[in-house]
Amino acid sequence: MDNNLRREIILDNYQDPMNRGLIDDNNYLKVNTSSDSCIDNLDFMMKVEDGIIKDIRFDGEACAISTSATSIMIRSLIGKKLEDAKNILTNYQNMINEEKYDSKLLGELNVYDEICKQPNRKNCALLPSNAIEKMLVKLENE
Repeated sequence: MDNNLRREIILDNYQDPMNRGLIDDNNYLKVNTSSDSCIDNLDFMMKVEDGIIKDIRFDGEACAISTSATSIMIRSLIGKKLEDAKNILTNYQNMINEEKYDSKLLGELNVYDEICKQPNRKNCALLPSNAIEKMLVKLENE
């Protein structure tokens, strides 16, 4: 991917992230996630109906990588069946951790395919996937 396009996608999703802002609705699963190494501290909400992710929202303080990754991930997961969402999350996490992954599943999330060159940013890029994964585990245990 062209580096200028990569920067543009990240910056656009940082400056105008999708679904920023929490709502008061008990039909959403909720989780907080934060980073030990930086300011990232985000609250997430997810609504699932009939095995499909209907909505994901977030709010809090986070760097450009965490915020943009959250925005792109939300866009990538809304409307997906839970199994498809889990597959996207696994492939995304594998990409960040320099393991085998299917880039065709990730769409715009591929902008982080070189984040491994900045190891200190890997946690930032993984923050949203870890939070959504926690909510999926909570859902399975209910």
